Amino acid sequence: MTEIPERKPVFTSKPPNPSRLADGVSDAIAAALFDGRISPGEPLPPEGEIAREFGVSKPIAREALRQLTAAGLIFTQQGKVARAKALSGDSMDKIYGYAVRSSLKRLREANEMRRVVETGIARLAAERRDPEGLEIMRQGLAGMLASVQEPSGFTAADILFHLGLAVTTGNYMIRVHMESMRSVQREVSELFSRRANRSDADWRATIDRHQAIYDAIAVGNADLAEQKIREHFEAADIASLEVADKLKDAER
Repeated sequence: MTEIPERKPVFTSKPPNPSRLADGVSDAIAAALFDGRISPGEPLPPEGEIAREFGVSKPIAREALRQLTAAGLIFTQQGKVARAKALSGDSMDKIYGYAVRSSLKRLREANEMRRVVETGIARLAAERRDPEGLEIMRQGLAGMLASVQEPSGFTAADILFHLGLAVTTGNYMIRVHMESMRSVQREVSELFSRRANRSDADWRATIDRHQAIYDAIAVGNADLAEQKIREHFEAADIASLEVADKLKDAER
């Protein structure tokens, strides 16, 4: 009688790590959200159905949904199925908001991050020139012109312009990242607008810098677009930080 050789075990004898299982389920659901198989507002399958589809327990499915909720990809209500959220930079924007309001050092770091990130974005925007983004930038410029000496409106228009800059790249992930920096943009713009001696000419100079960025991108000049956005940061962000320094001194 021929002996059948003993097979090596295919699976580990230890039970799988539940958190790893939940990660796999959450990754698969997130992929469906990002590639559009589940649209914003659309309900996800019930918890039990998710568990059956992935061959996991309900607690594992529940943990996967908890991870997605914490990441801001879905929202849940007691007794109701989870629903997909529109993908945005909201979650990271909150973190940046806490950071830049915590100290002048973090505000300086955030501005440094913006300079590094947005110079690259400006180059790509000039190369791609997505029509939707160009239109959003034009709307931002119009909003700034209509909001001279009106800080809140000017700030909103400024944020819109920079969102348009990201959209002009045609890169969805860049758009989401720009959305995540709205708190940084808002803090800088509001500080800049709080200068007591800000004249109409000063407001106009800010608009002109944005117009120069737009013009360079609209004609597809990547080098000029990068140069103009660097000049904008040098003039606007550094001035804003000087204001922040003065405010800090005044509080002492």
